[in-house]
Amino acid sequence: MSDVLVGIDPRELSVPALAWAADEAVRRGARLRLVVAVPPVHDGLPYAALAHHVALRNRAQSALVNAEDLVRALHDGLWTATELVDGVPAAVLRDRTPGAALAVVGSRRRGRVAEILGEGSVGVPLAARADCPVVVMREPEHTTVRPPLVVVGVDGSRDCRAAVSFAAAEASRREARLLAVWVWPRPLLSHGDESAGLAERRRLLAESVGGCAERYPDVAVEQMVVRGHPVEELTHASAEALAVVVGRRGRGGYTGMRLGSTVHGLLHHAECPVIAVPLSAAGGTDGTPPGPNGPGPARTVRPRQDDPPGSGVPRAPGARWKKKWSRDRRPDPRSRAAAARRSRTDPDPRPIHPQGPSRARTRGAER
Repeated sequence: MSDVLVGIDPRELSVPALAWAADEAVRRGARLRLVVAVPPVHDGLPYAALAHHVALRNRAQSALVNAEDLVRALHDGLWTATELVDGVPAAVLRDRTPGAALAVVGSRRRGRVAEILGEGSVGVPLAARADCPVVVMREPEHTTVRPPLVVVGVDGSRDCRAAVSFAAAEASRREARLLAVWVWPRPLLSHGDESAGLAERRRLLAESVGGCAERYPDVAVEQMVVRGHPVEELTHASAEALAVVVGRRGRGGYTGMRLGSTVHGLLHHAECPVIAVPLSAAGGTDGTPPGPNGPGPARTVRPRQDDPPGSGVPRAPGARWKKKWSRDRRPDPRSRAAAARRSRTDPDPRPIHPQGPSRARTRGAER
Protein backbone atom coordinates (compact mmCIF):
# COMPACT_ATOMS: atom_id res chain seq x y z
CA MET A 1 0.00 0.00 0.00
CA SER A 2 1.35 3.43 -0.99
CA ASP A 3 1.98 6.13 1.61
CA VAL A 4 0.74 9.70 1.65
CA LEU A 5 3.96 11.56 2.39
CA VAL A 6 3.81 14.89 4.21
CA GLY A 7 6.74 17.14 5.02
CA ILE A 8 6.70 18.79 8.45
CA ASP A 9 8.40 22.19 8.78
CA PRO A 10 9.80 22.51 12.32
CA ARG A 11 9.92 26.31 12.06
CA GLU A 12 6.27 26.75 11.07
CA LEU A 13 3.82 23.85 11.08
CA SER A 14 1.51 24.06 8.06
CA VAL A 15 -1.82 22.98 9.51
CA PRO A 16 -3.68 23.14 6.14
CA ALA A 17 -1.10 20.87 4.48
CA LEU A 18 -1.18 18.39 7.37
CA ALA A 19 -4.99 18.33 7.48
CA TRP A 20 -5.19 17.89 3.68
CA ALA A 21 -2.72 15.00 3.78
CA ALA A 22 -4.55 13.30 6.66
CA ASP A 23 -7.91 13.58 4.86
CA GLU A 24 -6.36 12.22 1.68
CA ALA A 25 -4.86 9.26 3.54
CA VAL A 26 -8.30 8.43 4.93
CA ARG A 27 -9.90 8.65 1.47
CA ARG A 28 -7.25 6.38 -0.01
CA GLY A 29 -7.06 3.99 2.96
CA ALA A 30 -3.32 4.64 3.02
CA ARG A 31 -0.72 5.25 5.68
CA LEU A 32 0.20 8.83 6.53
CA ARG A 33 3.97 9.23 6.70
CA LEU A 34 5.21 12.33 8.53
CA VAL A 35 8.80 13.32 7.76
CA VAL A 36 10.87 16.03 9.42
CA ALA A 37 14.29 16.87 7.97
CA VAL A 38 16.91 18.74 9.99
CA PRO A 39 18.94 20.87 7.55
CA PRO A 40 22.74 21.00 7.77
CA VAL A 41 24.36 23.66 9.95
CA HIS A 42 27.01 25.96 8.49
CA ASP A 43 28.29 27.67 11.65
CA GLY A 44 32.01 28.39 11.61
CA LEU A 45 32.98 27.05 15.06
CA PRO A 46 32.50 23.32 15.73
CA TYR A 47 30.96 23.75 19.17
CA ALA A 48 28.56 26.41 17.85
CA ALA A 49 27.56 24.14 14.95
CA LEU A 50 26.93 21.24 17.34
CA ALA A 51 24.81 23.35 19.67
CA HIS A 52 22.82 24.74 16.74
CA HIS A 53 22.25 21.24 15.33
CA VAL A 54 21.03 19.92 18.70
CA ALA A 55 18.62 22.84 18.99
CA LEU A 56 17.25 22.16 15.51
CA ARG A 57 16.73 18.48 16.27
CA ASN A 58 14.88 19.31 19.49
CA ARG A 59 12.64 21.72 17.62
CA ALA A 60 12.04 19.14 14.90
CA GLN A 61 11.13 16.48 17.45
CA SER A 62 8.67 18.85 19.09
CA ALA A 63 7.09 19.69 15.71
CA LEU A 64 6.73 16.00 14.93
CA VAL A 65 4.94 15.35 18.23
CA ASN A 66 2.60 18.30 17.63
CA ALA A 67 1.83 17.04 14.13
CA GLU A 68 1.02 13.56 15.46
CA ASP A 69 -1.32 15.02 18.07
CA LEU A 70 -3.12 17.08 15.43
CA VAL A 71 -3.57 14.08 13.13
CA ARG A 72 -4.87 12.01 16.04
CA ALA A 73 -7.39 14.74 16.86
CA LEU A 74 -8.58 14.87 13.24
CA HIS A 75 -8.66 11.13 12.51
CA ASP A 76 -8.27 8.92 15.53
CA GLY A 77 -7.05 5.52 14.44
CA LEU A 78 -5.37 6.68 11.21
CA TRP A 79 -2.29 4.58 10.46
CA THR A 80 0.71 6.89 10.76
CA ALA A 81 4.50 6.63 10.67
CA THR A 82 7.01 9.27 11.72
CA GLU A 83 10.59 9.90 10.67
CA LEU A 84 13.20 12.43 11.79
CA VAL A 85 16.37 12.55 9.68
CA ASP A 86 19.28 14.87 8.95
CA GLY A 87 19.55 16.40 5.50
CA VAL A 88 18.27 19.06 3.12
CA PRO A 89 14.43 18.90 3.37
CA ALA A 90 13.74 18.83 -0.37
CA ALA A 91 16.29 16.06 -0.96
CA VAL A 92 15.07 14.00 2.00
CA LEU A 93 11.47 14.12 0.80
CA ARG A 94 12.44 13.46 -2.82
CA ASP A 95 14.29 10.29 -1.82
CA ARG A 96 11.07 8.98 -0.23
CA THR A 97 8.73 9.68 -3.15
CA PRO A 98 9.37 6.49 -5.17
CA GLY A 99 6.36 4.27 -4.56
CA ALA A 100 4.43 6.97 -2.65
CA ALA A 101 0.89 7.88 -3.66
CA LEU A 102 1.65 11.59 -3.37
CA ALA A 103 3.69 14.08 -1.33
CA VAL A 104 2.20 17.08 0.47
CA VAL A 105 4.10 20.19 1.60
CA GLY A 106 3.15 23.67 2.73
CA SER A 107 4.19 26.92 1.07
CA ARG A 108 6.09 29.76 2.76
CA ARG A 109 5.05 32.22 0.01
CA ARG A 110 8.64 32.97 -0.94
CA GLY A 111 9.67 34.79 -4.06
CA ARG A 112 10.77 32.96 -7.18
CA VAL A 113 14.49 33.37 -6.52
CA ALA A 114 14.23 32.21 -2.89
CA GLU A 115 12.10 29.22 -3.85
CA ILE A 116 14.59 28.08 -6.49
CA LEU A 117 17.94 28.92 -4.87
CA GLY A 118 17.15 28.84 -1.14
CA GLU A 119 18.49 25.83 0.74
CA GLY A 120 15.33 25.64 2.85
CA SER A 121 12.93 25.82 -0.09
CA VAL A 122 10.91 22.65 -0.62
CA GLY A 123 7.89 23.18 -2.88
CA VAL A 124 9.59 24.02 -6.18
CA PRO A 125 12.53 21.56 -6.03
CA LEU A 126 10.30 18.75 -4.78
CA ALA A 127 7.68 19.34 -7.47
CA ALA A 128 10.45 19.37 -10.08
CA ARG A 129 12.10 16.06 -9.13
CA ALA A 130 9.66 13.89 -7.17
CA ASP A 131 8.63 10.49 -8.49
CA CYS A 132 5.01 10.97 -7.41
CA PRO A 133 2.46 13.80 -7.62
CA VAL A 134 3.33 16.72 -5.33
CA VAL A 135 0.71 18.83 -3.56
CA VAL A 136 1.81 22.34 -2.57
CA MET A 137 -0.62 24.01 -0.16
CA ARG A 138 -0.40 27.65 -1.12
CA GLU A 139 -4.05 28.31 -0.17
CA PRO A 140 -6.66 26.06 1.52
CA GLU A 141 -9.10 24.22 -0.70
CA HIS A 142 -12.54 25.73 -1.37
CA THR A 143 -15.05 23.32 0.18
CA THR A 144 -18.07 25.66 0.21
CA VAL A 145 -18.67 25.39 -3.55
CA ARG A 146 -21.35 22.81 -4.39
CA PRO A 147 -20.82 20.57 -6.17
CA PRO A 148 -17.05 20.61 -5.48
CA LEU A 149 -14.72 21.37 -8.35
CA VAL A 150 -11.34 20.01 -9.44
CA VAL A 151 -9.55 21.97 -12.18
CA VAL A 152 -6.99 20.42 -14.54
CA GLY A 153 -4.87 22.28 -17.06
CA VAL A 154 -4.67 20.68 -20.51
CA ASP A 155 -2.32 21.53 -23.37
CA GLY A 156 -2.17 18.31 -25.38
CA SER A 157 1.23 17.21 -24.06
CA ARG A 158 2.04 13.79 -22.62
CA ASP A 159 2.39 15.28 -19.16
CA CYS A 160 -1.13 16.69 -19.26
CA ARG A 161 -2.57 13.21 -19.84
CA ALA A 162 -1.05 12.08 -16.56
CA ALA A 163 -2.54 15.18 -14.91
CA VAL A 164 -5.99 14.46 -16.38
CA SER A 165 -5.88 10.87 -15.12
CA PHE A 166 -4.91 12.01 -11.62
CA ALA A 167 -7.51 14.80 -11.58
CA ALA A 168 -10.30 12.45 -12.66
CA ALA A 169 -9.42 9.94 -9.94
CA GLU A 170 -9.27 12.74 -7.35
CA ALA A 171 -12.64 14.12 -8.47
CA SER A 172 -14.13 10.64 -8.11
CA ARG A 173 -12.83 10.35 -4.54
CA ARG A 174 -14.15 13.81 -3.67
CA GLU A 175 -17.51 13.35 -5.46
CA ALA A 176 -16.61 16.47 -7.41
CA ARG A 177 -16.97 17.60 -10.99
CA LEU A 178 -13.92 17.95 -13.22
CA LEU A 179 -13.21 21.09 -15.22
CA ALA A 180 -10.63 20.62 -17.99
CA VAL A 181 -9.26 23.98 -19.16
CA TRP A 182 -7.25 24.53 -22.35
CA VAL A 183 -5.71 28.01 -22.32
CA TRP A 184 -4.97 29.32 -25.80
CA PRO A 185 -2.39 32.14 -25.56
CA ARG A 186 -3.09 35.26 -27.56
CA PRO A 187 -0.57 35.83 -30.36
CA LEU A 188 1.35 39.08 -30.70
CA LEU A 189 0.07 39.45 -34.24
CA SER A 190 -3.34 38.11 -35.23
CA HIS A 191 -3.19 35.78 -38.20
CA GLY A 192 -5.14 32.84 -39.57
CA ASP A 193 -8.69 31.73 -38.95
CA GLU A 194 -9.42 31.91 -35.22
CA SER A 195 -12.62 29.91 -35.53
CA ALA A 196 -10.70 27.04 -37.11
CA GLY A 197 -8.05 27.24 -34.40
CA LEU A 198 -10.71 27.21 -31.71
CA ALA A 199 -12.38 24.16 -33.23
CA GLU A 200 -9.03 22.37 -33.44
CA ARG A 201 -8.26 23.03 -29.77
CA ARG A 202 -11.68 21.86 -28.72
CA ARG A 203 -11.04 18.64 -30.60
CA LEU A 204 -7.64 18.19 -28.94
CA LEU A 205 -9.15 18.91 -25.53
CA ALA A 206 -11.82 16.28 -26.09
CA GLU A 207 -9.13 13.76 -27.05
CA SER A 208 -7.11 14.59 -23.93
CA VAL A 209 -10.01 13.91 -21.57
CA GLY A 210 -11.33 11.02 -23.61
CA GLY A 211 -11.82 7.89 -21.53
CA CYS A 212 -12.54 9.71 -18.26
CA ALA A 213 -16.28 9.18 -18.61
CA GLU A 214 -15.82 5.43 -19.13
CA ARG A 215 -13.29 5.04 -16.33
CA TYR A 216 -15.05 7.35 -13.87
CA PRO A 217 -18.76 7.40 -14.79
CA ASP A 218 -19.59 9.22 -11.55
CA VAL A 219 -17.53 12.28 -12.55
CA ALA A 220 -19.12 15.05 -14.60
CA VAL A 221 -16.47 16.38 -16.99
CA GLU A 222 -16.70 19.94 -18.28
CA GLN A 223 -14.45 21.26 -21.05
CA MET A 224 -13.46 24.87 -21.65
CA VAL A 225 -11.13 26.61 -24.12
CA VAL A 226 -10.20 30.18 -23.22
CA ARG A 227 -7.87 32.79 -24.69
CA GLY A 228 -5.24 34.31 -22.41
CA HIS A 229 -2.18 33.51 -20.31
CA PRO A 230 -2.18 29.98 -18.81
CA VAL A 231 -1.15 31.10 -15.32
CA GLU A 232 -3.72 33.90 -15.18
CA GLU A 233 -6.60 31.81 -16.48
CA LEU A 234 -5.86 28.78 -14.29
CA THR A 235 -5.44 31.08 -11.28
CA HIS A 236 -8.86 32.53 -12.02
CA ALA A 237 -10.34 29.02 -12.25
CA SER A 238 -8.68 28.03 -8.96
CA ALA A 239 -10.68 30.62 -7.00
CA GLU A 240 -13.48 28.07 -6.41
CA ALA A 241 -11.63 24.77 -6.73
CA LEU A 242 -10.56 22.03 -4.36
CA ALA A 243 -7.29 21.85 -6.28
CA VAL A 244 -5.75 22.74 -9.63
CA VAL A 245 -3.88 19.87 -11.29
CA VAL A 246 -1.21 20.35 -13.95
CA GLY A 247 1.47 18.27 -15.59
CA ARG A 248 5.00 18.83 -14.39
CA ARG A 249 6.34 20.05 -17.73
CA GLY A 250 3.65 20.57 -20.32
CA ARG A 251 4.58 22.65 -23.37
CA GLY A 252 5.81 25.71 -21.46
CA GLY A 253 9.44 26.69 -20.83
CA TYR A 254 12.33 25.25 -22.76
CA THR A 255 13.89 21.86 -23.33
CA GLY A 256 15.70 20.62 -20.23
CA MET A 257 13.45 22.30 -17.68
CA ARG A 258 12.28 19.97 -14.94
CA LEU A 259 9.31 22.16 -14.07
CA GLY A 260 7.16 23.99 -16.58
CA SER A 261 6.57 27.73 -16.50
CA THR A 262 2.86 27.26 -15.80
CA VAL A 263 3.57 25.22 -12.65
CA HIS A 264 6.06 27.85 -11.49
CA GLY A 265 3.46 30.56 -11.90
CA LEU A 266 0.68 28.62 -10.17
CA LEU A 267 2.89 27.85 -7.18
CA HIS A 268 3.04 31.61 -6.57
CA HIS A 269 -0.45 32.73 -7.61
CA ALA A 270 -3.01 29.92 -7.34
CA GLU A 271 -5.85 30.36 -4.83
CA CYS A 272 -6.08 26.67 -3.92
CA PRO A 273 -3.71 23.69 -3.56
CA VAL A 274 -1.56 23.04 -6.63
CA ILE A 275 -0.84 19.44 -7.67
CA ALA A 276 2.07 18.84 -10.06
CA VAL A 277 1.88 15.41 -11.67
CA PRO A 278 4.99 13.84 -13.27
CA LEU A 279 4.73 11.81 -16.44
CA SER A 280 5.93 8.70 -14.56
CA ALA A 281 2.75 8.80 -12.44
CA ALA A 282 0.46 8.23 -15.42
CA GLY A 283 -0.11 4.61 -14.50
CA GLY A 284 -0.33 5.04 -10.75
CA THR A 285 -2.59 8.02 -10.26
CA ASP A 286 -5.07 5.98 -8.28
CA GLY A 287 -2.53 5.31 -5.55
CA THR A 288 -0.95 2.19 -7.05
CA PRO A 289 2.60 2.76 -8.31
CA PRO A 290 3.15 1.93 -11.99
CA GLY A 291 4.85 -1.31 -12.83
CA PRO A 292 4.35 -4.83 -14.13
CA ASN A 293 2.02 -5.70 -11.25
CA GLY A 294 0.00 -2.50 -11.25
CA PRO A 295 -1.85 -0.34 -13.74
CA GLY A 296 0.03 1.60 -16.33
CA PRO A 297 3.16 0.85 -18.31
CA ALA A 298 5.91 -1.21 -16.74
CA ARG A 299 9.06 0.55 -15.69
CA THR A 300 11.98 0.41 -18.04
CA VAL A 301 14.57 -2.18 -17.02
CA ARG A 302 18.10 -1.09 -17.78
CA PRO A 303 20.18 -3.73 -19.53
CA ARG A 304 23.12 -5.18 -17.70
CA GLN A 305 26.65 -4.99 -19.08
CA ASP A 306 27.12 -8.76 -18.87
CA ASP A 307 24.08 -9.66 -20.98
CA PRO A 308 25.41 -11.94 -23.75
CA PRO A 309 25.07 -10.91 -27.38
CA GLY A 310 22.05 -12.40 -29.07
CA SER A 311 20.09 -12.68 -25.81
CA GLY A 312 17.54 -10.10 -26.98
CA VAL A 313 18.63 -7.59 -24.32
CA PRO A 314 20.31 -4.48 -25.78
CA ARG A 315 23.68 -3.69 -24.31
CA ALA A 316 23.85 -0.51 -22.25
CA PRO A 317 25.54 2.49 -23.90
CA GLY A 318 28.05 2.60 -21.06
CA ALA A 319 29.04 -1.01 -21.74
CA ARG A 320 29.76 -0.27 -25.41
CA TRP A 321 31.85 2.74 -24.44
CA LYS A 322 33.76 0.77 -21.86
CA LYS A 323 34.52 -2.02 -24.30
CA LYS A 324 35.65 0.41 -27.00
CA TRP A 325 37.85 2.25 -24.52
CA SER A 326 39.58 -0.90 -23.34
CA ARG A 327 40.18 -2.07 -26.92
CA ASP A 328 41.51 1.25 -28.19
CA ARG A 329 43.68 1.99 -25.15
CA ARG A 330 45.19 -1.46 -24.64
CA PRO A 331 49.05 -1.06 -24.62
CA ASP A 332 50.88 -2.42 -27.64
CA PRO A 333 53.31 -5.24 -26.65
CA ARG A 334 55.92 -3.84 -29.05
CA SER A 335 55.85 -0.45 -27.33
CA ARG A 336 56.31 -2.10 -23.92
CA ALA A 337 59.36 -4.02 -25.21
CA ALA A 338 60.84 -0.84 -26.68
CA ALA A 339 60.34 0.95 -23.36
CA ALA A 340 62.10 -1.87 -21.51
CA ARG A 341 65.09 -1.64 -23.90
CA ARG A 342 65.33 2.13 -23.43
CA SER A 343 65.32 1.75 -19.65
CA ARG A 344 68.29 -0.66 -19.81
CA THR A 345 70.32 1.60 -22.12
CA ASP A 346 69.42 4.97 -20.57
CA PRO A 347 72.72 6.69 -19.64
CA ASP A 348 71.05 8.92 -17.02
CA PRO A 349 69.82 6.68 -14.18
CA ARG A 350 68.68 9.62 -12.03
CA PRO A 351 65.03 9.34 -10.92
CA ILE A 352 62.57 11.77 -12.39
CA HIS A 353 61.58 14.49 -9.95
CA PRO A 354 57.85 14.45 -9.04
CA GLN A 355 57.47 17.97 -10.39
CA GLY A 356 59.05 17.12 -13.73
CA PRO A 357 62.59 16.56 -15.08
CA SER A 358 63.11 20.17 -16.07
CA ARG A 359 62.26 21.35 -12.56
CA ALA A 360 64.67 18.81 -11.00
CA ARG A 361 67.57 19.94 -13.19
CA THR A 362 66.90 23.58 -12.41
CA ARG A 363 66.99 22.99 -8.68
CA GLY A 364 70.21 20.95 -9.01
CA ALA A 365 71.83 23.77 -10.95
CA GLU A 366 70.84 26.29 -8.29
CA ARG A 367 72.44 24.17 -5.58
